[in-house]
Formats: sequence, structure tokens, C-alpha cells
Amino acid sequence: MGDVTEEEMDNLTFKSDTVLSDVHIHCPNKRHLMVRLNAVGQPVFLSYFKLLWNTDNWASEKSGREATAEREHQYSSGDELCDKDRNNLKNERESNTEGLEALLDDDGDLEVVRRPRSTSNLEAEDLSRDRVYPVILMKGKEDTFENEEQECTCTDVVKIEHTMATPLEDVGKQVWRAAFLLADYVLFKRDMFRCCTVLELGGGTGITSIIMGTVANRVYCTDVGDDLLAMCEQNVALNKHLMEPGGGEIKVKELDWLKDEFCTDPEALFSWSEEEIADLHDHCTVIMAADVFYDDDLTDALFRTLYRITHNLKKSCTVFLAIEKRLNFTLRHMDITCEAYSHFRNTLNDLENLQDGKMKYHVEPIKSDFCQFLSYERIEQLELWKIIADQLT
Repeated sequence: MGDVTEEEMDNLTFKSDTVLSDVHIHCPNKRHLMVRLNAVGQPVFLSYFKLLWNTDNWASEKSGREATAEREHQYSSGDELCDKDRNNLKNERESNTEGLEALLDDDGDLEVVRRPRSTSNLEAEDLSRDRVYPVILMKGKEDTFENEEQECTCTDVVKIEHTMATPLEDVGKQVWRAAFLLADYVLFKRDMFRCCTVLELGGGTGITSIIMGTVANRVYCTDVGDDLLAMCEQNVALNKHLMEPGGGEIKVKELDWLKDEFCTDPEALFSWSEEEIADLHDHCTVIMAADVFYDDDLTDALFRTLYRITHNLKKSCTVFLAIEKRLNFTLRHMDITCEAYSHFRNTLNDLENLQDGKMKYHVEPIKSDFCQFLSYERIEQLELWKIIADQLT
């Protein structure tokens, strides 16, 4: 190898790693089948993510139909819903174990009766691990998803195309826990986002925008790269059944944080029209981003983009940022550190302390103890931040 400095070894290790999202690590008794190859030759999977509540009632509530008093009470507090679900699981577990007693076989030996693996047991497991259901797709057919639509027509399932392992530059094609955390918050506080115009930065596979699209009026889901944006657009089409009852709309668009302007090239696949840019500036009141803080330069670029966009909005805006604090051992420090997270926090502090006479930003953390509506492991390293952006002039 020759002479290699510690800094070069750090960079070499970082660049050569294959990045794997651990959302899909715990998938017992499931076949991991490649469904097809995307444009750059990466295996693509289709996964079903089940919502832990009935979206039929939720959609009816959003469209203006009267809900029953019991349903209104159930959804009035996420904590009450969680407590009710936990008590139901506990009661079912207790009832399923009643009457179990030790028996002797014909020879007088003790026969151990195993506790049955009931539905409640499976539900309890689902609260802490993600279930993945890969489906084989026929490449090149227009009715690729016809069978899947027939097999899964319920309104409590989100279907997402994604990869399971990528180089660092393609991490947006995977599904990440912070996206689930932000999606949970959207469902928990759905009245806050109802009928809003929303911008997502670094939308990736689009799962958070899709959840937001079930309550918001319009969502601009943005990222860079035609291959990723095409995957995101496909996911939006796969989940149109979730958005149709409330009339929500998702527009997949290119937004490069390293550029100062929106892409308006009419020949570009995911460019913006002048009308769409005007609509964003006139009506956007919510901006969100999940698990996009892994590179210092991109973090700086994101915050510059946030400043530019919020400065051009006609209304006050609230920004929601979800992040997973990832600890890594580095040779440079010879210790476990979290440099990407530290840089994020420093930049967040700089934004709050900004004094330019034009914008004022108030930053506050959001406790992640709200109810969980998607199956994933909500680890303590997951964080959610809120930024209130007000124009001073």
C-alpha cells in the first residue's frame, strides 16, 4: 500500500464501505428476492409496510364525513391509542395462556405444553421489528404491479420500491429509520398538516412524502438523480390509493442543494414549471427532511437551501428535521465519535443564532415518545427537530 496517513486511511475506509440500511435486517422467515435491476444495475425490492391503524376511517375523517364519537375519542390522543393497544395486547396474551397446565404422557413423563404462537404475539413482535415482503416483478411489462394491486388492495399498507445496499452516493434509494420517525409524527399530528403545501428535501424513496400526501393538500418531494427520482415517482404511483380519498397530490421534482436555482429546463424529466415555483413560494408552510445529514458539505448545502427557500416564502414556515445519531470508530480520533451529527448540531445552532435582519429561526427538539404507527425499531439515537422560520421584513 505504501505510506498512508491516518487521514487517508479514514477517507479510504469511509469511501469503500457499502452502506446498508438496518430497517430490513430483521426479516425472519421471509425470502429476500431480487425483483429487478434498476438503471445502474442495483437490485430493487418491493416492500409492504403496514400502518398500525385503520386508514379507512382516517381517510373518511379527512374527506369531511362524520366519524363516530368513539373513533374521535380514539384518535384524539396518540398516547391514549398507544395505551389502549398495549392493554389489548396484554389482555390477549393473558387470555391465551389461561388453562395451560402440565400434563403427563402415557409413560408418566412430564409433557411440556408450549404457549401457542398467537396473533397477539405476532403483533407484539411487529411493534419492534420491520416486516418485509419482497415481490417478484416482471421487467418490461406495463402491468408490472397488476398482481400486487389485486393481492393487496387494503388502505393500511404502504408499498415502497427500494434497494437494500448501495454505495454512499445512492443511499437515497434505501429506506431509513428517521424517515419512519418523521412519518409517525405526521400521522400523530395529522391535523397540523391537513391541507398544507409541503416541501420535502432529500425525499429518497418518497415514503415520508407519501404519508404526508394522505393529509396535506400538495407535497413537493425533491431529490437529485433521474434514477432515484423515477423510483420515487413509481412509489407515489404505487400508493395513489392512500391519497385519493383526501385528494392529496405529490409532485416529484429535482432540487439540487448545490445549486442556487430551481431546475426549469423543460427537457429535464423532473424540472419545475414557473407556476409550480410560484405555488411553492405562495403557499408552502412546511418543509421536512429525514436522514440526510451524513456528509458535512451536503449538510451545509441543505441549510443554505433552507435559508434561501424560507427567505422567499410569503408565509411563515415550520421545518421538521429527523436524524439518526450514528456512532462510528475513527482512526483519526482513535475513539467512537459522531462527526456528522456534531456538524449538524453546530450548523443548527448557527442557524438559530443568525442575525441578518431578514429571518429569525427558533429551534426546538421534539420528544420522540409519540405513538408509533409504522413497524420499525425506534431507537434512542433517533431525533426530531422543529425550526420555526419567521421573516422579519
